[in-house]
Amino acid sequence: MERIVASRLKLKDRFQAQMASSPAQSDDRPMGTGPSNRHGMPKLPPDQYEVQKWPVLDIGLSPIVPKEKWKLTIDGAVTEPVTLDWGGMLALPQIEDTSDFHCVTKWSRFDMAWVGVRFSDIIALADPDETATHVMVHGYDGYTTNVPLAEALKDDVLLVHTANGEPLTREHGGPIRMITPQLYAWKGTKWIKRIEVMTEDRPGFWEERGYSMSAHPWRNDRYR
Repeated sequence: MERIVASRLKLKDRFQAQMASSPAQSDDRPMGTGPSNRHGMPKLPPDQYEVQKWPVLDIGLSPIVPKEKWKLTIDGAVTEPVTLDWGGMLALPQIEDTSDFHCVTKWSRFDMAWVGVRFSDIIALADPDETATHVMVHGYDGYTTNVPLAEALKDDVLLVHTANGEPLTREHGGPIRMITPQLYAWKGTKWIKRIEVMTEDRPGFWEERGYSMSAHPWRNDRYR
């Protein structure tokens, strides 16, 4: 655990300035994460509307991934590639957090309650190279999306197994998906399978089809 903490702190130190200057942190707008960030400010990013239900979207596949067969690999530009199974994931520090969920198709759901593991703890296991800048996150359905480490290392980016008090369902990416509250939700891969650490950026599934490489909701940053 001490090695994980040291690696996480080293990563965060390296990206602290970029994290602080990211749009969700530096713009004169809320982060869109929880009620405290909506107080006295617009409740929604531009062109979004609030929903009470949680709509289901995917690329046409909904894989069945039993917990006993689920595995997550962290590899690429790392010192120590790692593969976690379900027990290994649950052995890591479990975090409870509440955040908002903004879909690029223009709906938002407020105050989603999550339980899971911080991305920063998971990536620290593999000790990314000094040259690492981005990750490509892969799903069991073949989906991919790119995320800068400066965004992925934020404390509200989680790999979650529980949503609103219930185990994450298959249609929402169970057993485990990634969430990125300060970015549009397509940056959070469902049925997560692999985190590929990269030394340069490249587009994922939707980015290759014209969607934004950066995906900042409060800047209406939907398309390239």
